Amino acid sequence: MVHMVQRLAFAVALVLTFISTGCGYALAGRGSFLPAYIRVVGIPQLQNNSTFFQVEQILTEKIRTEFIGRGKYNVVPDAGGADAVVSGAVTSITVTPVGFTQQQLASRYLFTLTMRVEFTDTMTGMVLWSNQSLTFREEYDLTTRSNTALEGASFLSQERSSFDRIANDVARSVVTSILEAF
Repeated sequence: MVHMVQRLAFAVALVLTFISTGCGYALAGRGSFLPAYIRVVGIPQLQNNSTFFQVEQILTEKIRTEFIGRGKYNVVPDAGGADAVVSGAVTSITVTPVGFTQQQLASRYLFTLTMRVEFTDTMTGMVLWSNQSLTFREEYDLTTRSNTALEGASFLSQERSSFDRIANDVARSVVTSILEAF
């Protein structure tokens, strides 16, 4: 009787093991829904429709670097010879004070970047992924040595490291969205 219970328990465990292996779960960030023939990705410079100087250059470079970091794709700076192309534009950037010192000077800013991005298969002309209003927000502390408030453009030029951080986040999000189709 004890051996029969042990055999039954073993059989149930074995059946459950086989059933659970087909549950459909997978690790995020591991795959790509892209067609296998897409090996070369063209990433021409983004357009800049904002009032901030050179943000398109920084974002384009960060997106290229993120694609290269994925290791599966050869990245070229234009659409010529590419299997797929990333195109887009920075549509707006706002820098809004959200924290103030005792002297009522801004000490913390909310940085908001909105952009549109498309990923197009050059063989079929089909847009594989797009987002027309991708938005990123992050708050940054700013310590100034003067008693004057900074305007948005001054903030960006003085806080290049802040923009580099948000540009890294933007690039990671864009590439992950393209590769995982979320």
